[in-house]
This record gives sequence, structure tokens and C-alpha cells, in this order.
Amino acid sequence: MNGLIRLEILRVLRNRKLQFFSVLYPSLLFLLIAGTADSTGPLDGTDGLTLPAYLMVSMASFGALTAVLMGNSERIAKERENGWVRQLRLTPLPGRGYVLAKTAAAAVGALPAIVLVFVVAAVVKDVRLDAWQWLALTAAIWAGSLVFAALGVAIGYAATGDAVRPITMIVYFGLSLLGGLWMPSTTFPGWLQDVAAWLPTHAYAALGRAIEQHHAPGVQDVTVLLAFFVLFTGGAAWLYRKDTLKA
Repeated sequence: MNGLIRLEILRVLRNRKLQFFSVLYPSLLFLLIAGTADSTGPLDGTDGLTLPAYLMVSMASFGALTAVLMGNSERIAKERENGWVRQLRLTPLPGRGYVLAKTAAAAVGALPAIVLVFVVAAVVKDVRLDAWQWLALTAAIWAGSLVFAALGVAIGYAATGDAVRPITMIVYFGLSLLGGLWMPSTTFPGWLQDVAAWLPTHAYAALGRAIEQHHAPGVQDVTVLLAFFVLFTGGAAWLYRKDTLKA
């Protein structure tokens, strides 16, 4: 299983398309939106955070989401379709080994996206945090990405090779936009803010912003993330078993 994990990690790191969209694209978006923004004035509705500090967490979360969701779903669906998953079942590899390898590779791919956004925010927009905050932010966003890694596995086992991309894109852009990763959810109409508060992407970014503000994570945000993690993991496990029995 260790050999497969190493192979999957290398495949992720060599995937130039995925590296662009998960690593470079979020940093470019950060520069595009925050490039000319005031780095000192507080952003309305954010409890004193500046726009660069707010966007830094949003774009780091967006990059991690891209790495774990887009990478997992498409590769799993296409490898199921071309017979690679069936071939692996003929080897001594434990049944859970394939899913674990995909999840581990996606997690490794998410880390550079997080770190690069932080570096760009600190160097270009002079975002300053304590050392413990940088470490806590990295750990929280990286760990939180496992929620969406599980979602990527579930979509990969639920969709066919032809359907997986449009399904993933709808989920990906919907969660990013409605979860407030591209713009503050405080700019939404009241009813949409109520919806956004219960989305995993909103809770995901809220963890990072709590750390920036020296606050403990909100109970609702932690509960929402844990609930979706259980939901997505359970769905992925059920779809995996269903696919195994069908084969």
C-alpha cells in the first residue's frame, strides 16, 4: 500500500493542470482581488479583518478545496471506467488501500496551495500574524480539507467518467460561491446568508478566520464540518462497497 501511496503522490505533483488550478490559481485570484485594496481598513461585517486577511483564508481554503475535490473525483471515476480499479482488486492491496492512497495524495497536493497563498499575502499585502497563528491556520485548513476529500471520493464512485466533470464543477463552484470563498457572505441577501451558514465551505473558512481573530472556532462551524465529514465519508464508503459488489 505504501508503494501505491507514493505513486499517487507523484502523480499529483506531476499533474501540471491540477497544480495550476490548485496552487497558482488561488494566489493569482488573491492578487487580482486584493492587489489594489486597502491593507489596513477593516472590511464590513468581518469583525475587524482587513480585506487581504479575509481573502487570504478564503483563497487558501479555495486552493485546498480544488486540490482534494477536483483531483479525487475525476481520477477515481476514470480509473473505475478504464479498469484500473478492477485490476488493483486482483492484487494483495487491501480494499481500503486505493481510497487511502487517493486521499493521502490529495492532502499532499493541498498543502502547497495553502502555503503559497500565505506567502503571497505576507509579502505582497503585508499580512502579519503571530507564528502560532500561521501554524494553526495551516493545520486547520489542511485538516479541514479532508471533508472535501471524502466528497471527492464519493463523487468519483457515484459518477461515470463522462459525467464526473460537470457534476464536480457544479458542486465545486456552488460550494465556493455560496460558502463565501469568493466574496464575503455578508454581501448576500439575508435568506442566502442563512443558507450559507450551514454549508461546509462557509464553516471551513470560518475556522481560519477565527484563528486570525484570536477566537476559538465557533461551535456551529465545527459541528457543521463534522456532520458533513461523517455524511461524505459514509457516502463514500457505501458507494465504494456498492462498486466492489457490482464488480
